[in-house]
Amino acid sequence: MYITTELTPWDKATLISIGHAMVDPELQTEEYVGRSTAGPGAGGRSVFFTDGKRRVRVSIKNPNGAPLGAPDRTDEKDFFIQNESPLRIRKENGGVVIERNGEILAKGSLEPVGAHCPQQAYITVSEQCAFHCAFCPVPRLNGQIKSREQILSMIDQVYLSGDLRAISLTGGVTETPEKELDRMKGLVKDLVREYDVPIGVSVYPTPGSSEELYAAGAHEIKYNVETMDPVLFSRFCPDLGLDHILNELKHAVPIYGKNRVSSNMIIGLGESDETVILGAQNLASIGVLPVLRAISVNPDYPLEGASRPSAERLYHLAQSLKKILEDYNLSPLHARTMCLPCTGCDLIPGRDL
Repeated sequence: MYITTELTPWDKATLISIGHAMVDPELQTEEYVGRSTAGPGAGGRSVFFTDGKRRVRVSIKNPNGAPLGAPDRTDEKDFFIQNESPLRIRKENGGVVIERNGEILAKGSLEPVGAHCPQQAYITVSEQCAFHCAFCPVPRLNGQIKSREQILSMIDQVYLSGDLRAISLTGGVTETPEKELDRMKGLVKDLVREYDVPIGVSVYPTPGSSEELYAAGAHEIKYNVETMDPVLFSRFCPDLGLDHILNELKHAVPIYGKNRVSSNMIIGLGESDETVILGAQNLASIGVLPVLRAISVNPDYPLEGASRPSAERLYHLAQSLKKILEDYNLSPLHARTMCLPCTGCDLIPGRDL
């Protein structure tokens, strides 16, 4: 029997802070490797590690120092000679271990990735965006716009694996938020007829988008504030409106219910801890679940003033968020779609600590 070593909340904070690992080539199979197509991490490849209790998503660091998402060179004999990452993921005794500088940090296994994350079909509908948020490479990558048939095929693959617990849809704004909303509504209506699982949607909000998606059959909604620092928001998201997003989040809560509306806050753009904590309190006070997401800095697109947060900072902020959620009687345990039940990229109160 393979005995796991618990992945503690502090261990997970450490792994999130580092963010990447050298992964043995034999583990980089189609079953276990996922590719991100949305947000700051778009273009990167990753694996999901679990000890049976906690889950963490770790980006694959290429052995030649190439940026994440670049072609792999997994046949090189000196795969682990260069110190590209302090973390290594490898097989051991029928399971998988994560080493940090040669010392075993955790034991467990890799999880089948499904569509973007385990136990969900989490699909980026539009891999293009007309907005130009400085931290997001999606507009530069100019990916595909998935057809209805492609999306249904992806979901069917997860369904046939027996591992479909939720469907989550996200995407950029290819032309206008209104056109993106119309497309999402049509997809949700189709999916409600085909699958008996909760459906979550993450879009840029428009007036009435919450009602329209709810009427189509969406169970949960996410509108990302990105940062609650208005100066940084204007700098990094010049095409978006923070007050507009906050107003739409507040409007969404009575429609979907408490614990059914969430919002990502990026950590590492240069904001203070006080801004994060006050921002999380602001969101929680209107019934929104904040998700604290460590910034993914693409080496091809450096951001002035942005850096990956330390393990200490991530752990401290997660503990602060836990107290905030308790004060406002909110719990991520009730969320069934998107990032909160996945937990791979974040320290989630109630699930991880």
